[in-house]
Amino acid sequence: MTNLRKTPLHSFHVRQGGRMVDFAGWEMPVQYKSILEEHKLVRRTAGLFDVSHMGEAEVRGPDARRFLNYMVTNDVAKLYPGRVLYTMMCHPHGGVVDDLLVYMRDESDYLLCLNAGNTDKDVAWLKEHVVGFNCTVTDRSHAYAQLAIQGPRAAELLQTLTSMPLAPIKYYHFAHGEVAGVRCLISRTGYTGEDGFELYCASAAAEPLVEAVLEAGTPFGLEPAGLGARDSLRLEAGFPLYGHEITDSISPLVAGLGWTVKFDKGDFIGAPALKGEKERGPAQKIVFFKTGDRRIARAGAPVIGPRGEVGRVASGTLSPILNEAIGSALIAVPAGAEPLAVDIRGVRINLQLVRPPFVPLKKN
Repeated sequence: MTNLRKTPLHSFHVRQGGRMVDFAGWEMPVQYKSILEEHKLVRRTAGLFDVSHMGEAEVRGPDARRFLNYMVTNDVAKLYPGRVLYTMMCHPHGGVVDDLLVYMRDESDYLLCLNAGNTDKDVAWLKEHVVGFNCTVTDRSHAYAQLAIQGPRAAELLQTLTSMPLAPIKYYHFAHGEVAGVRCLISRTGYTGEDGFELYCASAAAEPLVEAVLEAGTPFGLEPAGLGARDSLRLEAGFPLYGHEITDSISPLVAGLGWTVKFDKGDFIGAPALKGEKERGPAQKIVFFKTGDRRIARAGAPVIGPRGEVGRVASGTLSPILNEAIGSALIAVPAGAEPLAVDIRGVRINLQLVRPPFVPLKKN
């Protein structure tokens, strides 16, 4: 893994005993002790994630809002300083370039949080289309580190490290303040379905910050958690992962994320294709399922209906809370009303379609 990129917290992960793997070109901890226990920890108390591999880009200038509203599907014009927007960035044919967060610092200053494996592609896409708009796109990924503190006790423990009142920061809002003496963008967001915060700070300040958070969090039960738990947590919550529930060929409408597409805001890239798909009705859709069985249906496994194959599994894992396999699948729309099964190495296991989240969640 000598050619992989490393976050500013790489040495922290090694000291903590993280099992390092290749993730989107980054050397990242998949787990420290146990994915199962780290998952349960986040649901019961709190877990600490390094998400510094995520990309950050800044869009600044008088036309920043107009430019972003053209680039993404959701309505940036409804933002105000301190608000966060979840949205898609689409190709003209309606497939997804990436899903991302837009942070509005002021009317001419926005921070974008991008998926790690898509950062270079996303920045190039933004720069390709910024011509004609009076604003700039700057890749700032190298300048930022990002921590995520997620779980029912996240706010309580983090409050011990900052004089900034955290209770007034509502879900999908953010503020600027110091945490353990480190200047941070404090964002009440996350990828687990639990309450929690994501802290953006300067890369050089990441290690002192993570050590302070871990020390302060120990009495609350905080421990480091890796990418394995991050993935099982997000699937339990029903959150999409790029390359699985959304891709350059799976539109937001097919993925069940039509609420992120605002046709009434005006023109944006992909709008004509998405309007046509909505009028016709998508031919496929993403569904979520559980199995009543512990055998995991991996991505790519065929989904079988009464007359044969009707789709493929998009994501699959074991839910540590339900103690059964759960997942998502891309299927033909009519098949959603039929009995379905998944083929796991020649064994057919019946699927029960469910509406996520799979477990009760308590966000702020």
